[in-house]
Amino acid sequence: MQVAVRGKNIEITRALREYLEKKLGKIEKFVDHPIQAQVNLYVERGRHIVEVTAEVNGLILRGEEATNDMYASIDLVADKLEKQLQRYRSRLRRRSAPGAEAEAQMAAASEGEEAVAEVDGKVVKVKRFPVKPVTVDEAILQMDLLSHDFFVFVNSETGTVNVLYRRHDGNYGLLEPEY
Repeated sequence: MQVAVRGKNIEITRALREYLEKKLGKIEKFVDHPIQAQVNLYVERGRHIVEVTAEVNGLILRGEEATNDMYASIDLVADKLEKQLQRYRSRLRRRSAPGAEAEAQMAAASEGEEAVAEVDGKVVKVKRFPVKPVTVDEAILQMDLLSHDFFVFVNSETGTVNVLYRRHDGNYGLLEPEY
């Protein structure tokens, strides 16, 4: 597992780094491919916050937790990522039921957290992310795994940029551009 750790308002000690790598190493048992993870540790107003973004076989897993103890935050975020991977694997198993081998090799699009936030009409954050063509079903899976309310992707069937969003009734909506 390749882990890039960054800290803000906290010193990344050897013990903290080893503990983090040990906890995140548990998710490697679910996959055959190497995992790359970016971890941000920071302390803000007495809260110890851990943000982890990991790429697993083209799938982006993201977790964030905040507690009064950095080690507890690491434990919680590792558990969250493990649950996301288990959910992904179970969905793949359901999809790869009789006759659907191609679906088992699905690679979901990567998506960044919070594309743009506005305050007083100013763009205060811009997030860029690589976009891979995926089907609408794969986009739904990725959006659910990230626990987001929307997902931007390139539709592999039409070749256009689409936005998938969760409706209040629990169903999904799809925005397709007209040229």
